Amino acid sequence: MDWMRTTGALIRRELNAFFGSPVAYVFLIVFLMLTAFLTFGIGRYYENGQADLREVFFGLHPWVYLILVPAAAMRLWAEERRSGTIELLLTLPVTLTQAILGKFIAAWIFLLVALILTCPVVITTYYLGSPDTGMIIGGYFASFLLAGTYLSIGLLTSAMTRNQVISFVLALVFCLFLLLAGYPPVTEMFVRWAPANVVRVVSAFSFMPHFEAIQRGVIDLRNLVYFASVMVFMLFATFLVLNNRKAA
Repeated sequence: MDWMRTTGALIRRELNAFFGSPVAYVFLIVFLMLTAFLTFGIGRYYENGQADLREVFFGLHPWVYLILVPAAAMRLWAEERRSGTIELLLTLPVTLTQAILGKFIAAWIFLLVALILTCPVVITTYYLGSPDTGMIIGGYFASFLLAGTYLSIGLLTSAMTRNQVISFVLALVFCLFLLLAGYPPVTEMFVRWAPANVVRVVSAFSFMPHFEAIQRGVIDLRNLVYFASVMVFMLFATFLVLNNRKAA
């Protein structure tokens, strides 16, 4: 019970840090404006004449998150290291696991708030037609899991360096690799010099097949295990990085 109470206090601390900064509101505004522009401008939502959000809305989230989630995550540990407050945090009566989970869950809640604020697009879709509610729920769930996966990667890169720009670039490159790993142009490039088994392994690491399956409303245990495994692995790697620093 004390463990949960302490973790909850850390989550509240991080949420206060998020919403106490004007950067958070700039992030929300940019996220909503970019999503609206891509949906109604690039995706040509009205011109399509279909009450379907899979391609023009949810299908764009992996690319929006590619820039914005690493930007939101880059300060989580890098700022603590730059300001020197990480030493103070690690000497408090909290475990390293609690500190990592507190930061991760708080940032994930912040991203959930950003995602919920996109509901006017869904309301517009219901007003104009009769969309598949199951697919919309699946799309939001898939988007939420994808945001958490991107975030876990950003948390790791933020722990690796005190420079926020370096953290952002590392997270972006890593997320881009996992995003593109399953795309035909990338797999075709690997086919030219790598065995077929290697190509299949690389493709298996891609976000997209799992994201698209849940987005269609197919809640398969394998897809849930994939996202959970990536997040757990990244958080464990973050623990190792910070624990080594603490021991030093």
